Amino acid sequence: MAAIAILIFSIFLLLGGAVLAHLIGAASILSFVAADRLRFLAAAPQRIIAHVDLFSIMSMPLFILAGEIMNRGGVTRALLNLSMGMMARLKGGLGHVNILTSVFFAGISGSAMADAASVSNTLVPAMRKAGYSASYAGAITAASSVIGPIIPPSIVMIFYGALMNTSVAALFVAGILPGLLMALALFIANAWMAHRYDHPSGERIPLRELGRRFVYALPATVIPAIILSGIVFGVMTPTEAAGVAVCCAILAGVFYGEMTFGKLFESLERTAILSGSIFILLSAVAIFGYLAGIEQIPSKLAQMLINLGFEGWKYQLLLNAVFLVAGMFLEVPVALALLVPLLVPPGLAMGMDPVHLGIVIVVNLTLGIVTPPFGAALLVVSTVSGTPYWSIARAAAPFLLVQLVVLTVLTFVPDISLLLPRLIGFVN
Repeated sequence: MAAIAILIFSIFLLLGGAVLAHLIGAASILSFVAADRLRFLAAAPQRIIAHVDLFSIMSMPLFILAGEIMNRGGVTRALLNLSMGMMARLKGGLGHVNILTSVFFAGISGSAMADAASVSNTLVPAMRKAGYSASYAGAITAASSVIGPIIPPSIVMIFYGALMNTSVAALFVAGILPGLLMALALFIANAWMAHRYDHPSGERIPLRELGRRFVYALPATVIPAIILSGIVFGVMTPTEAAGVAVCCAILAGVFYGEMTFGKLFESLERTAILSGSIFILLSAVAIFGYLAGIEQIPSKLAQMLINLGFEGWKYQLLLNAVFLVAGMFLEVPVALALLVPLLVPPGLAMGMDPVHLGIVIVVNLTLGIVTPPFGAALLVVSTVSGTPYWSIARAAAPFLLVQLVVLTVLTFVPDISLLLPRLIGFVN
């Protein structure tokens, strides 16, 4: 009865527009009361501090800041010009440019929404002018934005690592091959669509001009290389790499002549808002996780699922379905905070690898943002480009099908995600 009352109370708070972190915190406190565990609340502040006072989680606001600075510092234009020079001459070249730009963006911002918004402003009008349909231009922009949180640095992976106490460095390295595999699948799909619908080719860029564009984009492209090589070879921790990324982002903005004190302040302000909202959510989840540990909810849930026959590949399919649907309706940090503490421990109890599970969950949630009816990336692209939502959603369906195939492969072939971490020694 108490559980039903708390559920109804939470629904009323949610419908009333309450902040989700406040809702989770309030429901958790009430659950302590209902379970007659009120005496344990004395240790709740200590548990919250222990949950957020992690060296690795310091990298989150720093990577957010680096991405914000680079988005405002002229890096976008340099990467776009380089992608144009490399891919535009191919049939369906602007589609390839769109995907390659997303790969570059992934190594900088790690945000699907930032990628979708930036590319919608620049490439979608160029594709329409070149003869592509508005729906196709919007669809490939939304589909390729999925690469952002998979290729490191990834804010989503840092959040998952903080929730499950998993090595962020291992998650970063594990995301490289899945992200590149996703990009390769999209390249193949775009090439097939280009020949089927006779998409145009762009003009061939002279080799000297391509070299000039590469040199101009070097400050932008070298930043992800510094971050990854530093982490992979043990020179830097993810947090130290994030600090270096901020310094490099500022220097790149100065190099491109677009970094001002006003833009730097905007970046700091935006970072403070995003980081604050994430840390409040982590604090609320810490209280919930504390109660779940006291009541042994994860182990009980694991046993119940095993009794129902959900173990091994069946449980992996269940996780895919739950996180894919969650990604359609919830913001990624919110979905992680709500579901990971409940659903990942049972998987670990069944012998699954936490790094592999993290990669699969990240891919699921990011695919949710391009899945109708509430795909957030589709909404962003539709709003920015002025193209009807459902026309983009229909055009994105083939790309989504290809991405679901990649997700299935990543789910049942964990060696793709774990190959590099094993070679480097992050995973046994």
